[in-house]
Amino acid sequence: MRVAAGLKIAQVAQDARALFPGVLMAATIGLAAKFLSEHYGAPVMLMALLLGMAFSFLTEEEDNRARRGIEFSSKAILRFGVALLGLGITVQQVRSLGSEVIFITLFGVAFTLLLGPLLARIFGLRTIFGILVGGAVAICGASAALAIASVLPKHGDKERDTIFAVVSVTVLSTLAMIIYPIIVDGLSLSDRAAGVFLGSTIHDVAQVVGAGYSISEEVGDTATLVKLLRVSLLVPIVIIISVFFATKGSALKGAMPVPPFVIGFVCLVFVGSYHLVPEDLAKTVLTLSRWCLITAISALGMKTSLKKFIEVGGSSVGLVFGLTVLLALFSISIILFLKI
Repeated sequence: MRVAAGLKIAQVAQDARALFPGVLMAATIGLAAKFLSEHYGAPVMLMALLLGMAFSFLTEEEDNRARRGIEFSSKAILRFGVALLGLGITVQQVRSLGSEVIFITLFGVAFTLLLGPLLARIFGLRTIFGILVGGAVAICGASAALAIASVLPKHGDKERDTIFAVVSVTVLSTLAMIIYPIIVDGLSLSDRAAGVFLGSTIHDVAQVVGAGYSISEEVGDTATLVKLLRVSLLVPIVIIISVFFATKGSALKGAMPVPPFVIGFVCLVFVGSYHLVPEDLAKTVLTLSRWCLITAISALGMKTSLKKFIEVGGSSVGLVFGLTVLLALFSISIILFLKI
């Protein structure tokens, strides 16, 4: 028995040594991206992707020592980071928004998710690409794209499509952070209505916060809560997608229909809702989650060549842009109709 335990420990140590070079490279690129973000105001996820793509040659060599760790970072570390996000969302936050705001948010997400595959077919693109982009636009940008991609069926262009979804929603989210406050001012929306609009339409959390608090503290608070509600929908959406493809036999074959990281996400939502961990520890966990996602996206960038990325084409750009505009029009129409 001791011999078996010793062999197991030796195997774990060997695996850790094999993974270390690639994980270290991905984390180092993530640190560089964080530095650029903090000192020059660039979106950290976008920087991590672009810097990672600059080192894509590392994954093109079959015998490269970093290859295995990069693969591990882009999958296992990614899922771990998404699971930890659950600690930042509470049931109480969702309840405080009110039924009208919850209605707008839920229907906006459903509208975009259904429209994604439909528009993809119209543009002559894969249905699963429409699901990926629709989920990224509807829920929480880069994080949603990464989580949804992890349960979609494998195909030759999956990683390229994931990188494209992350880059495109990050760029559009940054533009929305600048343009949407101007729209809010032009329509003379109340602080609550402005917060609902920004939180229900901008893709990434950081840009929602930036746009909201650039107007007022109330707008920022409302926008952040609405955005967190959208983030919480990542769990049921990923479950639905994973179960759907599992029943089709095209993904997750022989595995759990609901991925473990989704279960972890749900558990942490309830842990956070009932204050089962100290506040300082919760902040530390959320910081770790952020670093995991930055490391994972750096690794994804390293796995994608610029040449393949360019091959995505104008139809894909049109799909992401169209979904973003339609979501904004949908949300602002409902807000004005309900007179929030």
